[in-house]
Amino acid sequence: MAARTVSILGSTGSVGESTLDLLEQAGADVEMIALTGGRNVARLAEQAKRWRPRQVVIEDESLLPELRERLNGSNIGASAGAAAICEAAAIGAEWVMSSIVGSAGLAPTLAAARAGSVIALANKESLICAGPALLATAREAGGGVIPVDSEHSAIFQVLQPACRDRVSRLILTASGGPFRGWSLDEMRGASVEQAVAHPKWSMGRKISVDSAQMMNKGLEMIEASYLFDMPSNQIDVLIHPQSVVHSLVEYADGSTLAQLGEPDMRTPIACAWSWPDRIAWPAPRLDLAVVGQLTFEAPDEIRFPALAIAREALNAGGGAPAAMNAANEVGVAAFLDRRIGFLDIAALVAETLEELTGGGDLTQDSNADPLEWAMSIDMGARRTAAQVLSRFEGRG
Repeated sequence: MAARTVSILGSTGSVGESTLDLLEQAGADVEMIALTGGRNVARLAEQAKRWRPRQVVIEDESLLPELRERLNGSNIGASAGAAAICEAAAIGAEWVMSSIVGSAGLAPTLAAARAGSVIALANKESLICAGPALLATAREAGGGVIPVDSEHSAIFQVLQPACRDRVSRLILTASGGPFRGWSLDEMRGASVEQAVAHPKWSMGRKISVDSAQMMNKGLEMIEASYLFDMPSNQIDVLIHPQSVVHSLVEYADGSTLAQLGEPDMRTPIACAWSWPDRIAWPAPRLDLAVVGQLTFEAPDEIRFPALAIAREALNAGGGAPAAMNAANEVGVAAFLDRRIGFLDIAALVAETLEELTGGGDLTQDSNADPLEWAMSIDMGARRTAAQVLSRFEGRG
């Protein structure tokens, strides 16, 4: 049997690194087509030398000379820039890991979908900004999308196809982040260092702040709605600090099925790699006797308003989810730059959405190219969010 062709978009990030580690530990028979990274040129070159892809791409064009120097004599093609990443994604590898962080992952993910690849999807923004179009494009091209986020992977694994119309609820679990037990007053004074200090995971700064404000769960509600064709009133969030139950599916007969496992990203990656089969690798084993107890609590949407904002954006439809995501990126960046407070992030997102909705700027154009339309919404929301941000800074 021929080796499976693979491309990894965002190979130097945490999910990309976990993917390569999983493939290594499982002894997967792989022909690497492309590896792409952002700015970590040293790590990208190391990966390229190990996996020997046809193409390696660095997003930051100023780093291309260094990448080529590091790959000198390897006969590996090197290029740079966003367009080059899209070209690499469009080569048509059988299996593509989409793990570029942020809206930069949208265009290459759509390119992979058009090429008919099976996409292991870890890039939230692709679904938030263009979910229905992405899923339809993948189906029409003969590929597909398998979620890699642990919550959506859990639902994917326990959602029985024959019983889809008998699902009562999808229940996403959340760790609660570093501020789970904090009061509003305490959160108002939260520092950047406190917000990025997740009690369970080691993640990038932006994702850590999203977790701290539970915007990550708001985004995941929207993703779940698109992935599993489920209305917002049938999607709930439950705080589960142990992060052992990754999500649940409740059926009409009262049965609730859950997927459990150690909190390790390589497990949902392994599922996406081998589905509908299962791949053997030295996975961490769940020992419930050691865990001892599993606890759950309802989220407080007063302290974590991002959940309600996301639900409203999902219900509004059109470009509202994409605009919410863009405004959140502006707000999180401003918080990380210490320009606004922690609670200001969600407030900024809410004000941005209110202005855009009132102006009728989020109505979907069914005739527009999905990428161009999504990017137009994204850019417009960023402009509005920047204006709102200036008012927030003025209040300080």
